[in-house]
Parts: sequence; structure tokens; C-alpha cells
Amino acid sequence: MLLAFDDELERAERLAAAAALPLARIARHRFPDGELKLTLPVQLPPRTVLLRTLAQPNEKLVELLLAAHTARELGAQHLTLVAPYLAYMRQDVAFAPGEAVSQRIVGAFLAGLFDRVITVDPHLHRIDDLRAAIPIAEAIALSAAPAIGAFLRSRCAGALLLGPDQEAEQWVRAAAAAGGFDWACARKTRHGDRDVAIELPALNLRGRAVVLLDDMASTGTTLARAARQLLGAGAARVDVAVTHGLFVGDALAALRAAGVSQVWSADTVAHPTNAIAVLPLLAQALAQ
Repeated sequence: MLLAFDDELERAERLAAAAALPLARIARHRFPDGELKLTLPVQLPPRTVLLRTLAQPNEKLVELLLAAHTARELGAQHLTLVAPYLAYMRQDVAFAPGEAVSQRIVGAFLAGLFDRVITVDPHLHRIDDLRAAIPIAEAIALSAAPAIGAFLRSRCAGALLLGPDQEAEQWVRAAAAAGGFDWACARKTRHGDRDVAIELPALNLRGRAVVLLDDMASTGTTLARAARQLLGAGAARVDVAVTHGLFVGDALAALRAAGVSQVWSADTVAHPTNAIAVLPLLAQALAQ
């Protein structure tokens, strides 16, 4: 059975249909003081799947804690979390004394609740295997990059795929291979959440269409800065494709103001820019 919350029912219905799973809803009640009460189906099958996209994650982590423990009490013996977007993965080391290493902490938290975790393009920097962050045997990281490359092939033939920094290389390389594109990566120096410097690769960009490709867009600062520099270097057009379109605040408007023509995202986080379906990947992983 697939369990889902009311704010993700549309995605849950599509995933349940693709994976041939019955779907049930988790009801939420919020008390006046902000506490949550969850109500699950009273009888769950031994293998139960919970769908929760962890954008705006803080309250959702409490939901997972309540839902997972209750599901065990109601008959679930093997619990799978499908988190198309997985939060708290970027902080994998302490850069200053006293900093919490959120990846390790949240990863251990999820490992204590679930037998299997399936996600898409987790924001990992210095590790290659999601199991290093979530210490269970079935911590599965899928990639939307091939789907993004195939999507772009029919819309941006001949474009250059460019990662805004070297951390994006794995996604850019995979998308380029799937779509038959040339690719490269810029270099980024981050001075703050909204203060970055971009060094473009030494390529002739004049007259070229460029697609900036990354695993996620949050404030959009890096992508906007790269777009301005690309257009300043003579690029004919700049579009953006990302797996996770978080687009906090005025991020999307900032990209438009920077000269970006089109913005496409995968449907891991609900947003008007969603154009690339990853639910088939998730359904296939559940089937396996």
C-alpha cells in the first residue's frame, strides 16, 4: 500500500497507478498550539510505502517520525520512504567549530524509521553512495539526468549543457550523454547564500544556445549570475533545467531578470515549471 498526505495526493495517485499499488491517505489535524495529530488506515499490509517530498522539511520530518512508528503498530513490517526530494543532504562536514552535520544526523534519523529510502538526485558533495548518508542497505538514489537529457533533445538540439559549478558535473555529463549534447562546467566560488562568483569555461560561446543544468535551484543566485555572464559572453540564448525546483522567494523572477528564456524542472517538487516526469523512475524502483 502507498500512504500519502493530502497535499501530495495528485502525485501519489500517479505513483500508485504507475506502481500498481492501492493508495490510502494519512489524515492530519493541527491543534491550536501547532502540534500535529496523524490518523493512518487501521490495518496496513506488511510492506507499506510512504510518499513524502521533503521540500520545506522541518515539520515533515516530525510527520515521518509519527507516521513511521504508527505504521509499524498497524501492521507494517517493511517500510519504504519515497522522498522525491530529500532535504538536509548538503551539510556533510562541519566547516566551523560547533556546526551540526545535518546529513549525518538526518540520515541516521531516517535509517531508524525506514527499511528502504528511495530518492532522486540527492544533493551530495563528497560522497558517491547514499548509503554513506543513510546507513541502511536499501538507500537508493535515482537520477533524473537521463530524463532531462532526453527532454532537452527535442527542444534544444545543438545547445551546450553547462553546469554552473563542478559539483554539477555528474548530472551534466549524464544528461549530455542521454541527449547527445556537448557539455562543460563553470567554476563557482561561494561567499554567502546569495553571493557567488562564476568563472565560465574557456569556450567560444558567441551565438550558442546554452542550457544551465543543475540538481537543484533554491535562491537561483548561482544560475542567475551564470546566465548574465553567458549572455555577456555572446550566448544567443540561455535556458535552465533542474531536477529540484525549490525556487524560494523571488528566485524565478531573478532568473527571468537575468535573461533566462525557459525554466524547466522535474516533478520532484510541485512547481509551475515542472516539465520532466520522474514518477516512472520511482515506480520502477518500487517494482524492483
